[in-house]
Amino acid sequence: MPHPSNTALLQGTLDVLILKVLSLEPMHGLGISRRIAQVTNDTFQVKPGSLFPALHRLEEAGWLTAEWGESETNRRAKFYRLTKLGRRQLKQETENWSRISDAMANALEIS
Repeated sequence: MPHPSNTALLQGTLDVLILKVLSLEPMHGLGISRRIAQVTNDTFQVKPGSLFPALHRLEEAGWLTAEWGESETNRRAKFYRLTKLGRRQLKQETENWSRISDAMANALEIS
C-alpha cells in the first residue's frame, strides 16, 4: 500500500484543490501547499515542482491573480487569489467531481 505522501494526484485534482483552498482567502504558495495537505488529511503532499507550474497555468487561464506581499515570516511572497472566472470554474469543477465520485461509488458497490 503506498504511503499517503506518495499518492499521485489525478489529472485536474490539483487544480480544483488549489481553487478550493483559495476560495477561502488569498495565500502564498507554501500556505496553499500546507492547506491542501490539511484539507486532504495529508493524503496529498504537493511539492513546489507541481504546485508552482499549476499556479502559473491557473493564472494564465484567468482563474487566479497574484500580487507580491509579505508572508507571516516577513519574507517577500506572491499571494494568489481567485478571480470571478476562477470562482465559476470552481463551481463547475465541484459539480463535475460530485458526478464522478457518485459514479465511482456506485460502480464500486456493484458485486
